[in-house]
Amino acid sequence: MRLKRRLMQAPGFTLITVVTLALGIGANSAIFSVIEGVLLKPLPYPHPGELISVSHAAPGINFPDAGSSPFLYFTYREEGRTFANSGVWNEDSVSVTGLAEPEQVDAIDVTSEVLPALGVAPALGRWFSAKDDSPGSPKTMVLMNGYWRARFGGDRSVVGRRVIVDGEAVEVIGVMPEGFRFLSEHPSLILPLQFDRSKTFLGNFSYQGIARLKPGVTIAQASADVARMIPLALEKFPPFPGYSKQMFAEARLAPNLKPLRDSVVGDIGKVLWVLMGTIGLVLLIACANVANLLLVRTEGREQELAIRAALGAGWRRIAGELLAESCTLAIAGGAVGLGLAFAGVRMLIAMTPVQLPRLDEISIDVPVLLFTLAVSLVAGLVFGMIPVMKYARRQVAGALRGGGRTLSASRERHRARNVLAIVQIALALVLLIGSGLMLRTFSALRRVDPGFNPRGVQTFRISIPETQAQDATAAIHMEQDILDRISQIPGVTSAGISTVIAMDGNGWRDPIWAEELPQPAGQLPPLRRFVFVSPGLIATMGNRLVAGRDFTWTDTYGRRPVAMVSENLARAFWGDASKAIGKRIRESTSNPWREIVGVVNDQYLDGVDHKAPATAFWPLVLNDFEGSKVSLRRSVDYLVRSPRTGSRGFVEDMQRAVWSVNPNLPVAQVETLEAIYDKSMARTWFTLVMLAIAGAMAMLIGLVGIYGVISYSVSQRRREIGIRIALGAHSGEVTGMFVKEALALAAVGAACGLAAAVGITRLIASLLFGVSPTDPGTYAMVAAGLMITVIVASCVPALRAARVDPVEALRAE
Repeated sequence: MRLKRRLMQAPGFTLITVVTLALGIGANSAIFSVIEGVLLKPLPYPHPGELISVSHAAPGINFPDAGSSPFLYFTYREEGRTFANSGVWNEDSVSVTGLAEPEQVDAIDVTSEVLPALGVAPALGRWFSAKDDSPGSPKTMVLMNGYWRARFGGDRSVVGRRVIVDGEAVEVIGVMPEGFRFLSEHPSLILPLQFDRSKTFLGNFSYQGIARLKPGVTIAQASADVARMIPLALEKFPPFPGYSKQMFAEARLAPNLKPLRDSVVGDIGKVLWVLMGTIGLVLLIACANVANLLLVRTEGREQELAIRAALGAGWRRIAGELLAESCTLAIAGGAVGLGLAFAGVRMLIAMTPVQLPRLDEISIDVPVLLFTLAVSLVAGLVFGMIPVMKYARRQVAGALRGGGRTLSASRERHRARNVLAIVQIALALVLLIGSGLMLRTFSALRRVDPGFNPRGVQTFRISIPETQAQDATAAIHMEQDILDRISQIPGVTSAGISTVIAMDGNGWRDPIWAEELPQPAGQLPPLRRFVFVSPGLIATMGNRLVAGRDFTWTDTYGRRPVAMVSENLARAFWGDASKAIGKRIRESTSNPWREIVGVVNDQYLDGVDHKAPATAFWPLVLNDFEGSKVSLRRSVDYLVRSPRTGSRGFVEDMQRAVWSVNPNLPVAQVETLEAIYDKSMARTWFTLVMLAIAGAMAMLIGLVGIYGVISYSVSQRRREIGIRIALGAHSGEVTGMFVKEALALAAVGAACGLAAAVGITRLIASLLFGVSPTDPGTYAMVAAGLMITVIVASCVPALRAARVDPVEALRAE
C-alpha cells in the first residue's frame, strides 16, 4: 500500500514511466508474437518434428534447390528405408462451374501419401486412396473446410456429390477439418496427381516433396538413404527424348532435406530476427530513459533514504524497496504494452508482405504473455539497479550534509544521468542509420529500370480446359477471340497474352541449345527462362525490340519454328544482340531448330534485386516441343494497357468480354501490374517501415532523455545562473552554455553510435541493395540530423535558463 501511495503521489512521473515502458515492451511483445507464430511454433500436425521437406540440389547446373520429380517420387516410394510416408505436391488453379458464377480457385495437387504424411484426418469422408491416385481412375477431390462452408453451406451430405472442375465431373470424397492448413498455402480444393509410371521420364522437377520420417530416424540418415536411391532412380527411368542419362549425371543430383517448418518459413527468419533486435534496442533506450527518471526521483528522496538508514534500515531493505518500485512500474508498463502489442500485431499483419508464411498462427498467446512478463521483470531490474547501486549504500552523514540548500550539484551527481543520455543517443543513432540504409536500399530498387513499364496495365488469368476447346487450334482461336474483344473495350490501347507476369515469381527454366555453338556430348547446357507470348505482348508490356520483329498470328497459327530471345541471352551466345537474328535454337536435341526473329531488351522477372534472367520467348502453340507433338498453353495471363486499370468498371468490362466468347471461363487473379511490381519490393518496404518506426521511437525517447538532462541541469544550477546573469552574462551566453552541454553529450553518443553501427549494420547486409553497410553518406547525414535535432530539443530548457530572475534564484537558495 505504501508503494502504491508513493507512486500515486507522483502521477506525472508514474504516467511518463509507464507509457515509456509500454512503448518499448509492447513493441517487443508484438514482434515476438510474430516470431513465435512464424518461426518457433511447431507446425499444426501430429509429431511435426518427423515431417521433412524433400528437395534436391543440382550443383552441376548451379541449382541449389531443384525441387522434386515424379521419377524420384516413385523410386523413394519403392526403395526407401527411412520414410514412413513420402509424396509430392504442387500448386494449381482450377475452374469451378455450376455452383454460381464461374470461378477460378486455388487448388493443391497431391499424391495419395501426402495427406496421411501430415496426419490430419478429414472431418468428413476419407483421404485419397492409391486407386484415386491412379491414372484413368474417376476424378475425386477433398474440400477445404472454408470452401465447403462458403459454397456448400456446411452441408454434410456433400460427400459423394459431383462438381464440375475444369469442365469434368469430380466427386467429393472428403472435407478437411476447420483448423487444417496445408503448409503456407490457401487452397480451396485438394486433387490427386494421378501420375502414370509408364510415362514417367527423368527430369520434370516442378514438384515439392514431403515425407514423414520413421520414428527415431534423423535427417542425416534420411539424406544418406536418398543419396543411395538417386543413382537407382537414374537407372530405372528413361530420359526425355533429346536428353541423355549422362546429362542428368552431369547435373550431380544430391539430397537437400530439411525440416518441413524450415521449408515453410523460408528466409523470412533473418528479417524477423533483425526486427526483433531492432525493437530490443528501443527497449534498452526506454530503460535508459526510465533509469534517468528514477535517478532524478531517487535523488529527490536522498535525505529520506539517509534518515531511514540512520534509523536502522539496512541497505538490503532500501535496495529491495527501490527494486520493488521499479519492477512495479515495469509490470504496469508491460500490462499497458500488451494492449499496444495486440493493436500492433493487427497492424503488422496488415502491413506485412503477402509472402509472410503462417500469418494465421500469429496471436497474443501464452508464450507471448510469458515473454512479456519476463521482459517486464528484466527491464524493471535493469533500470532499477542503477539508482540502487548509486544510492542504496551511500554514507548517511554525507547524504545528510548533501541536503544543504546552498550546495550546487557536483559532477559526480550528473555523471550517471549523462552516461544514460549518451547510451540513448548512441542506440538511437544505430537504429536511425539502419533505417537510413534501408531507405537508400528502397530508393536504389526504385531507380532500377525493370525493362518494362508497370503503370497502366491490368492483368488476369484464364484457363481453357479441354472440355471447352478440345484441340489446339480451337483453344488458340478462343484465346485470340478473347484478346480481340478486350481490345475493343473503350480506353484499351493494347493487349497481349503471356504465361509469365514479370515479378510474380512464376515461370520455369530449361536448357537451350544453339545451332552454331555445339555443346559437348552428353553435357547439359545452362538453363534459361521460358516464356510463351502472343503477338502484341511486347508492346503492351512496354518492352523494347532491340533487333528483329515481334511474333505474328501467322507464326502462331502456322506453328512456325520461330523464337525470340532476351538481349542478355543473345550476348551470352553470340556476343551482340543484332547477331542473334537468323540464328537457331532449340530446347531439346531431338526437336527441330527454331529461328530467332527478334531480340527483346532484358527485363527483371524475379524482382529488381535479382539479375534479369536470360530468357527465350516462344509462340503460344508449337509443334514438337518438350516431348509433345503439339504443345499449347491453356492457362495464360492477359495483360491489358489502359488508363482505366484498377477500376471496378474496367474489370467488369473485361469479364463481359471474356464471357461473350465463353460464359464458362472464370476470370481469375485480377491485379494491376503496378501492384505486382510493388509487391516484389514489399519485404524491403516492410523492413524499412519497421526500422523507421523503431528509429523514430528511439529518437523520440532519446531526445526526451536529453531534454530531461538539460532541464534537470537548469533546475540544479539556478543559483549559478542567477549569479552569472547578475554579473552581466547575456541571455545568449546562458543559452549557449546549456546547448553546448547537450551537444557535448550528443557528440559523445554519436561517436559511440557510429562505432557500434559499423559492426551492427553488417547484420543487415543481406537485406541491402546498392548500398554498403558502412555507407559514409548515410552515416554522415544521420549523424548531422541527430545533432541538429539535439540542438532543437535542448533549446527549450536552455531558453528557460536565460529567463531566470537572478533575485528570485538567489532568494530561493
